[in-house]
Amino acid sequence: MIKIDDKTISSSERTALLLRQLYSDSGYKYYRMSKFEEYDFYAVNKDFLASESVLTFTDRNGKLMALKPDVTLSIIKNSRDEKGTRKVFYSENVYRPSPEGCFKEITQTGLECFGEIGDSEAQEVISLAVKSLTVMSNECVLDISDLAVTEALLDACGLKGDDRRAMYEAVGQKNRETAEKLLKEREVPEELFDAAMDVLWLSGTIGEAKEVMKRAPSCISEACGEFMSVLSMLEKSDQEGKMRIDFSVLGDINYYNGIIFKGFLKNIPSAVLLGGRYDLLMRKFKRDASAIGFAVYTDVAAEYGRERGIPSDDWLNVALPKGRLGEKVYAMFEEAGFPCPAVLEESRKLIFENEEKKVRYFWVKPSDVAIYVERGVADIGVAGKDILVEYSPDVYELLDLKKGVCRMVVACPKGFEYDTGRTLKVATKFSNVASEYYMGRGMDIDIIHLNGSIEIAPILGLSDVIVDIVETGTTLRENDLEVKETIFPISARLIANKASMSFKKETINGLTASLSKAVEKAK
Repeated sequence: MIKIDDKTISSSERTALLLRQLYSDSGYKYYRMSKFEEYDFYAVNKDFLASESVLTFTDRNGKLMALKPDVTLSIIKNSRDEKGTRKVFYSENVYRPSPEGCFKEITQTGLECFGEIGDSEAQEVISLAVKSLTVMSNECVLDISDLAVTEALLDACGLKGDDRRAMYEAVGQKNRETAEKLLKEREVPEELFDAAMDVLWLSGTIGEAKEVMKRAPSCISEACGEFMSVLSMLEKSDQEGKMRIDFSVLGDINYYNGIIFKGFLKNIPSAVLLGGRYDLLMRKFKRDASAIGFAVYTDVAAEYGRERGIPSDDWLNVALPKGRLGEKVYAMFEEAGFPCPAVLEESRKLIFENEEKKVRYFWVKPSDVAIYVERGVADIGVAGKDILVEYSPDVYELLDLKKGVCRMVVACPKGFEYDTGRTLKVATKFSNVASEYYMGRGMDIDIIHLNGSIEIAPILGLSDVIVDIVETGTTLRENDLEVKETIFPISARLIANKASMSFKKETINGLTASLSKAVEKAK
C-alpha cells in the first residue's frame, strides 16, 4: 500500500480526506455534484446566499451559468421528499467574493441531514461537528445557540423593524450597553428585560445554560424547552467540554430557524465550521421535511499551526491606537490590572510585554486597530466608532470607553441648502458612511474620496458638502463652514476577536468588567 506523507498533499487536502472518512464511517453517503448551475437558480434564491455577487459565464449554447457559490442549495434542489432521513456528505469548492471584492475559491467539506429531524438527529450532527474540529486540533470549541429562542424573546419584548435589527446587531457584537439602552427606551417590562439580558448574553457550559433557561418567563418556555431537550442529550456526550452555549452566534433568519453553531480552533482568527438547522430553506423548495447540516472551511483550518510573528500563547494581545487616545486608554488598562510600564517609555519600540501579567501591547495606526483584531493578531483592541461603522469588521464591540468623544457630521458652507434637482457632491474619507447615510435619504450623490484636508473641498468648489469627524468645530468655523447634520456620535470602543473570546473568555470578560467600572466611575 502506498503511504501518503505531508509532502504529497496539502494540509487542507489531508483534512478533507479525514473528514470524508469520519462522515462515511458515521453512515453518511458521498454526494458529488456539478461545479456550476444555471444563473437563474441563484438569482431567484439570492436571499439564501452569503453574497448576491455570483461568478458567471456563458456556455456554448448562450445560457448564462454560474460557478457554485453554495453547496446546500444544490443538494436541496436535487433532493426529494422521502420517508425517514437522508444523510449525505460532500467535499466541494465554492466561489464567493472576498471582503476585498475579488472572488475566491473556497474549499468546503461538510454534511447535510434532511427529512424527519428530531432531537437525536440534531444531537448527532452537532456531535459530528465537534468531532470534525478535533480532526484538525484538540484545542477547539463549538459555540451553539438557538434562533428560535432569540426570536421568541424579541417577539415577547415587542421589538420589530429597525429595533429588532438593532437588537440583533447588539447581540451579535456582544454590545450589552446598546441592548440595555434599546430595551429601556422601549419600556420593556422588567421580567422580560432581565430574561433578554440573561439569555442573550449567555456564554457558558451546557449546565449553566440550562439553569438560565429554567428561569425564563413562560412566554418563551416552549422555545427554551425544545433547545434544552437537545442540550440534555449533548450534556451526556464525552465531547461536552468542547461545547459552549453562546447566543452571540447568529445566522441569517431567512435561512436558519433553530439551532445554529460555529466552530473555532485556537489561534485561528475566524470560524472554521458553520452550521445549523435550515427548515426555512426546505420550505422555499416546497419540501415537506426539515434539515440540519454544516460545512468545514478546510482552507481556513489549514492556517492552524502556521508560524506567527508573535507567539501563539495564552497571553492577552492588545492593539492600542497610537497617540493621545492610546495613552489615555492604556491608563485605563493599567488601572484595570494589566500594567506594562514600558509602554510609556520614550523609545521607538512598538511591542511591549509584561511577563508577570501575561499581557502584550503594541502600538498601531488608529485606523488599523480593527484589522489587527479581526485577523487575530490582537485579541482585543481599542477603535473609534467611526472605523467600526465605515469598515464593518467582524469583531465583538464589548464596551464604550467614553474616550475620544466626537461626532460624524455633514458640514457645508454657511447658508447651503440641498438642491434635489441635481447630484450632490460629497467629499469624505468615510465613503461607506456617506453612501449609507444619503442612500437612506434617497438622494443622488457623487462621492469624492479624499484622504485629508477634507474641509477645503467645498471652499474650492470640489464638493457641495463634506462628511467628516468634528470634535470642537473650530476648524469648520475658521473656514466659514457649519455643521448641517449629525450622523452619529463617536467614541473609543473596546473590541475583541471572536475566536479569542472562545479561548480567552475569562480574561477578556474580567478586563471588560473592570473597564466598565472605570467608565462608570468617571461619569
